[in-house]
Amino acid sequence: MPTKLICSSLVLVLVCHGICDSAIRVGHRVSLAIPLEYSDGFIGRAFLMDSADKMEPSFRVALSAEADNGKYSCSLEVFLGDVKVWNSGHHSKFYTFDVCVLELTLDGDLQLKGPKDRVGWRTGTSGQGVERLQILRTGNLVLVDVLNQIKWQSFNFPTDVMLWGQRLDVSTWLTSFPRNSTSFYTFEIRHDMVALYLNSGKLKYSYWEFKPSKNRNITFVELGTRGLELFNDKHKKIAQIASWKVQRMRFLALGNMTGNLGIYFYSPTTQKFEASFQALNSTCDLPLACKPYGICTFSHACSCIRLLTKANNMVSNCNEGNIPSHFCGRTQVKMLELDGVISVLKDAPKRVNVTKTTCADLCLNDCKCVAALHSYGNYGDSSFEECSLYRLVAGIKQVERGLQSSYMVKVPKGSWYHQSKPSVKKWVLIVVGVVDGLIIILVLGGLAYYFIHKRRNNSSATGNNT
Repeated sequence: MPTKLICSSLVLVLVCHGICDSAIRVGHRVSLAIPLEYSDGFIGRAFLMDSADKMEPSFRVALSAEADNGKYSCSLEVFLGDVKVWNSGHHSKFYTFDVCVLELTLDGDLQLKGPKDRVGWRTGTSGQGVERLQILRTGNLVLVDVLNQIKWQSFNFPTDVMLWGQRLDVSTWLTSFPRNSTSFYTFEIRHDMVALYLNSGKLKYSYWEFKPSKNRNITFVELGTRGLELFNDKHKKIAQIASWKVQRMRFLALGNMTGNLGIYFYSPTTQKFEASFQALNSTCDLPLACKPYGICTFSHACSCIRLLTKANNMVSNCNEGNIPSHFCGRTQVKMLELDGVISVLKDAPKRVNVTKTTCADLCLNDCKCVAALHSYGNYGDSSFEECSLYRLVAGIKQVERGLQSSYMVKVPKGSWYHQSKPSVKKWVLIVVGVVDGLIIILVLGGLAYYFIHKRRNNSSATGNNT
């Protein structure tokens, strides 16, 4: 789900209560001051416009300055309630200091500026007759001329959210960037399918896809009331990713934490956005559910691939991340088969009609290959074998033994595999031990008291009889 209007430190929000114009016209300029010293968690935000949509929650437009890794970014944003659904700096951030300025110039160019009018972002609409900036009921931020003809619109620059009524053509995509990661996710529209991809450098692996039946081609997709609709070149609906909730869908989002795709509606009961569809319903089907060289187990916990030397010394694990990412040096290596695991990542380079031994050799002979998946089985009256070669050890999950596949990881020679159990915090073990000890003491104390008390009663009874 996209970013919400929440922060952990200082927040400055300037809100117009009934005095905001419904549009920003040429010549208008808004400035937002930025602290002289960096303040982690700072967000300065001036809300400029509200949409005319009477449905709650409504859309709002804001000028924002936000602390980001020691610097301040300046951006124009669109919110649906407290959810950010569009951001001018989604793909390329504009960093500034002292001041963040939004100006719609007299010649119709919308610009974000810093000190000394340094331009960091613009729409490039100079000389096109632009008269005003406004937010439509759909959440589309537009620049229009005096005839209400759109000269620029945010719908043409998708981020990680697709709004109700918005269309995406083939060869366009949503992009989501996890924090503190070099990898990113994309939701892409292709002629034969829509799919989710994990991108790492020049590498790209799919981990979910949806194809129309009968091999029909897609021209564009649109988020409708009942879900994501797929259309052909004749504008005829050929397939639909339906939601289970009979509600007006407000947006589709590609989560930056998980890479999952969800369709969301607004619940008046909880006053929150809730998912009516999710592409992946299991944690272990997510591409980065665990760190590299980590295994997502049946209990949805992460277990590390640990490599032991002959001296029983740990040489690598997924927490330290010190297994080489490639083996192009002189390190002697071997392929280590992991029992009962596969990778959820697809679209790796494949070779067909090869044995498991040949598959392992193919990876060993490719210094950038770090893992291989060998699959085999029967298709009709014939059998098949195929080998997928990976340059990324990720998306590994535990599966039932006996499946017709073998997942192999390239490791240094002289080591062997030990799969750790999901870690349990030490303080949990200490608390459990203390509680168990107290229970044992109380039980023994109770038994001792019972026997002593019974013995005294028997002695008293004997004395009275005498």
